[in-house]
Amino acid sequence: MVAQFGPRRYRISHVTRYSYDDVLEACYNRGLLRPRETPHQQVQSSKVVATPASDEVSTHTDYFGNHSVYLESRAPATELTISATSVVVVDWATPDLATLDAWTVSDAAEAILRSADPVELAEFTLPSPLVAIGPMIRDYAGEVLAPDRRFGEAVAALLHRIHADFSYRQGATSVKTTLSELLELRQGVCQDFAHLAVGCLRAAGLPARYVSGYLETIPPPGKEKLRGADATHAWASVLTPTGEWVDLDPTNDNFADSRYIVTAWGRDFSDVSPLRGVVFTEAGSSDLVVEVDVEPLPLDDQESPAI
Repeated sequence: MVAQFGPRRYRISHVTRYSYDDVLEACYNRGLLRPRETPHQQVQSSKVVATPASDEVSTHTDYFGNHSVYLESRAPATELTISATSVVVVDWATPDLATLDAWTVSDAAEAILRSADPVELAEFTLPSPLVAIGPMIRDYAGEVLAPDRRFGEAVAALLHRIHADFSYRQGATSVKTTLSELLELRQGVCQDFAHLAVGCLRAAGLPARYVSGYLETIPPPGKEKLRGADATHAWASVLTPTGEWVDLDPTNDNFADSRYIVTAWGRDFSDVSPLRGVVFTEAGSSDLVVEVDVEPLPLDDQESPAI
């Protein structure tokens, strides 16, 4: 996937629809659906709406600085729809790997240890619920992130190595799949590959976080982009001795560019699930449909943010 930089503007639509075979008596949901403000991303507008309408709505910023919305509904229904629509301007900078090569991997880890906030360092360097760092992870990481290897070169090598070693296959893994199991399966989805990259970086003593968001997809030549055909995406981000974070997407063998929209970040997926909650119902079965659209917008059109 060829990198694409420069400012871009998008409207993101994320619709989650739950259907039940009996009445839904009440539901309580917490979502991370509003994109973050970052040095490379400006949020022009954002709105989350539930149908049936929520009886209670509140927002707050969570521990990691992500925008969280709480939706509570007590209206009887057999279907619940939560729609999030946002307009963002994105302009990522090209990662300067040559500058990062001034450090080796071990030098970078030591420099970060001396300069980083101790709490942030612990949060993103220690193992987390979905990123256990065992012998298999340390061995795999050691093949790429050798202590004496140049830091920028090593991060790029990790990106390329995971992409080359693993096949993308939906259904091959689940949220419960461990990194050790992933190394044996050699197949998975973006969530798995992001967790693996995070685990390898942490095994080398480098703070790394799991990033959740969206990626603009391009249909094959001559084909129209299907409505709702996009999806949420996940990748990894590593702290550098300069104090900046570099985002890498092993699923697509790409450093993050201006097609990447950040919604939330945390230690792993358990911190940044887009939507989770509790329902009260006698239903015996349910269906879940998620539709995501990442729509490019003109940069100079100030009327289009209306949502």
